[in-house]
This record gives sequence, structure tokens and C-alpha cells, in this order.
Amino acid sequence: MIKTIKHAGVGLFTLLALNNNALAEQVQVAVAANFTAPLQAIAVEFEHDTGHSVLASFGATGQLYAQIHNGAPFEVFLSADASTPAKLENEGLAVSGSRFTYAVGRLVLWSAQPGYLDGSAAVLKANQYRHLALANPKAAPYGLAASEVLATLGLSSALQGKLVEGQSISQTYQFIATGNAELGFVALSQVYKNGQLSGGSAWMVPATMHTPIKQDGLLLKKAQQNPAAAAFIAYLKGEKAAAIIQSYGYQL
Repeated sequence: MIKTIKHAGVGLFTLLALNNNALAEQVQVAVAANFTAPLQAIAVEFEHDTGHSVLASFGATGQLYAQIHNGAPFEVFLSADASTPAKLENEGLAVSGSRFTYAVGRLVLWSAQPGYLDGSAAVLKANQYRHLALANPKAAPYGLAASEVLATLGLSSALQGKLVEGQSISQTYQFIATGNAELGFVALSQVYKNGQLSGGSAWMVPATMHTPIKQDGLLLKKAQQNPAAAAFIAYLKGEKAAAIIQSYGYQL
């Protein structure tokens, strides 16, 4: 059965849900938008291997955090940073000791136009474009990393009037993909698969130019009576999930 659910503030995503196993359970997962494609691929394998189904909501980390606080029925949270899961754990909304790093993200400056970027920051510094897209630094860790890169390059003030902010990294990607912004900062996983760029042109931002994008996940308190939630966390730590995660350019 195909289930379609609303993205946390951006769009629609389709996920597979298996219901042909009488013993199977469903796990509700809140997922940082940068991890959309890997999660969808992992969910298919998880459901095939265990019979459990995954119902996921994708959005900016800050938006998902607010939804958890407002009582959203999530059982697993996969954040785009390490601080937000730690905060939930300290606030008593997560299962103590369940927090772990599932991926380390990579920031990339990307343009949908082939040849627009030459693999360096030269075009960014030249400032000959109308719009530069990045995710909201207050809601999305990849947006915060992008703002740190601009500060490192001394471009924050010069580019202020050209910045276009997406509410999540998915919306930021759409701004660039549709040409509303000539270039912008996105997660490498959005434009990379199996060792190569999926289209356009890019500059792989050196990790030394921003705070490491350490992405943590954890079990939320609502998961305590659901074996599928614990099974999903265990699956994320396994070799099959690791191979999928790395194929999208993440480090472990």
C-alpha cells in the first residue's frame, strides 16, 4: 500500500507501508529534510527485512522539534544536528541513552546550471548573481552551516540583499532547481548519489569552514511500547543502512 503524507511545511512525500504481516507494527519517524532520499531507501529495505512499516514526516529540524513539543505522535527523531536531540533528552521527551550519531553531513554550494560553478568558491565571491539560496539558519542546521561559510569568507554583509531563505533544506533546493536562485547551499545528499553529482555544478564546501554537521537520532518517549521503533533504530545502525547512507555522500 502507498501512503502519502504532508511534509512539515514544504510538500508531499510518498512512502511505502507494508501491512501484510499480522505481527508488523508501524513506526512514526520525524526526519530532517536533508535525509529524505536516504530514509526512503532505508525504509524500503527495513520493511522488506522486518515487515514493520515506516510513516515519516520530513522538515526542518527546528520545525520538527516544535511539533514534538506540541504533542506530535513521533516515535523516532532523526535530526540534522546533535544539539536538538540532546535538548529533547534533557527535557525528558526522549528515551534516556538512546541518542546516537547516524550520519555526518556535507554542505555543498550547488547550481542547477551545468558549468556555472567551477568546483571552487570563485563564483560565490564574484557576486555576479541575483539570488543565493540557503535554509533558515534558525530552523535548519544546514542553513546555519551556510551562514558560517559566508562569515568565514567575509561575504555576510555583501550578500545580505541577495539571500533567499528556505524554511527547510528541501525548499532551498527547490529555489535553486527551479532557477529562482542561480545557486545556493544544500546538503550533498540532495544532489549526489553513488559517487557522483546527479546534475548541475557544485563546489564541495570544505568541512573546516563550518561547524561539523553531526546528525543525531534517538527514540522518543512515545516509542516505549512499540517494538518497531527500537527495531528501526537498530536497523539504522546496521551494515545495510550504513551502505545506503554513505552512497548519498554522508560520513559515519
